[in-house]
Amino acid sequence: MKKFLLLPHGTSGDVYPFIWLGRRLRERGHQVTLISPQVFEASVLDAGVDFMPLPHDEHEEMCSHPDLYHSAKGMFVAYGFAGRATRQYADAIEAWIARHGRPDLLLAPVISFGAWLMHLKLKIPLVTVQLHPMSFMSAYEVPLLNPLVRWLRLLPVLVRKVILSLPSPFDITALVPVWKVCLRHQVRPPLSLWVQWYHSTDGVLALFPAWYARPQPDWPKEMLQWDFPLEDLALENALPADLVTFLDKGGKPVLFTAGTANRFAHEFFKTAAELASRLHIRAVFVTRYPEQIPAGLPSSILVVSYAAFGSLLPHAAAFVHHGGIGTLAQSLVAGLPQLIVSMCHDQPDNGERIERLGVGLTLGMKDFTADGAEPLLRRLIEDPVMRKRAGELAVLARQRAAPDALMKWLESKCSPKSSPSIPQLNKPPSFATVP
Repeated sequence: MKKFLLLPHGTSGDVYPFIWLGRRLRERGHQVTLISPQVFEASVLDAGVDFMPLPHDEHEEMCSHPDLYHSAKGMFVAYGFAGRATRQYADAIEAWIARHGRPDLLLAPVISFGAWLMHLKLKIPLVTVQLHPMSFMSAYEVPLLNPLVRWLRLLPVLVRKVILSLPSPFDITALVPVWKVCLRHQVRPPLSLWVQWYHSTDGVLALFPAWYARPQPDWPKEMLQWDFPLEDLALENALPADLVTFLDKGGKPVLFTAGTANRFAHEFFKTAAELASRLHIRAVFVTRYPEQIPAGLPSSILVVSYAAFGSLLPHAAAFVHHGGIGTLAQSLVAGLPQLIVSMCHDQPDNGERIERLGVGLTLGMKDFTADGAEPLLRRLIEDPVMRKRAGELAVLARQRAAPDALMKWLESKCSPKSSPSIPQLNKPPSFATVP
């Protein structure tokens, strides 16, 4: 039996894949603990995985930040909160070790900087888990992080390689709190999180299939690419009774969601209601924040706070959503045409890939108006070519490998190297000069 610590950072879409990993590791007889904000405790425990909350939880503050989903500012906000959470994750890992002994492997996303710090301090093996292709900033296939990337793609590959090897501007918001924690733990601070604390040399796990994003020559060598995890806690959460009744009463509805953590989607749902009226369709709005919903909705629109998409999507006609990788993957498995209303983070890149696959359309949040979206949504509902292509890809998405090979690969990473390796830039600041 091995000891695994899972250290996701972010919203439900970032945490649920780690719950899926925790389930599989528990089935192999391993000791598994997931460390994250308190809000995810019930979900983790329901899945049968041990849980440990962060000592200081800024999840609520992060999700309430008005710029979290801003197209230009969102990544800076996310990195800033990740930097501030470094101490919380490091303290939680140390507290866990004091109770249970040294873990055999850390599993964490690249922005779980506390995992990186303890990996370097204690030489605990670390596998970085990538949930979407945007995490691989390849010079050969540059992800659509923002519209400026289209200009970068026009440059020669060698020039792209030079540009992408430079420190990221996102580092600015996270480096100072990371340096302070490095000083506290006497760990050599990175000059660039993007360059030095990104892909672990112990191993990288990509939780999306090659038919969705093909590996590129400059992706990490010590990497395993797997299927979408598709964790939505469907086994623990039956569809609400009012939703089941609604689905039984009429034709298949169109689903709308702006993401589980999005608290600033008033315009999204206002436009969704107008689209439903114009197209004379039934609709289901999924949001945990009902104050975003316009008043006076007709009985043809139902609002629910949560529904497991794996159970709900087979009853839908199409899906309009923000482009989160977990939501997108569930749509692919269900064979649903999808309209991605992208805002920031990985969403624009996911939208571009869905269009390339021929199973959906995409537009930015600023362009999501009733006039702009009506012809697109109409096409999703009526276009037989797109619906046929969605069905073909659903067959491919449902062909999932047994997890044994993945589990054996993770188990093989439990032996620590003599010394963790990170890329070096110039000489980092001494501890005496860290802010």
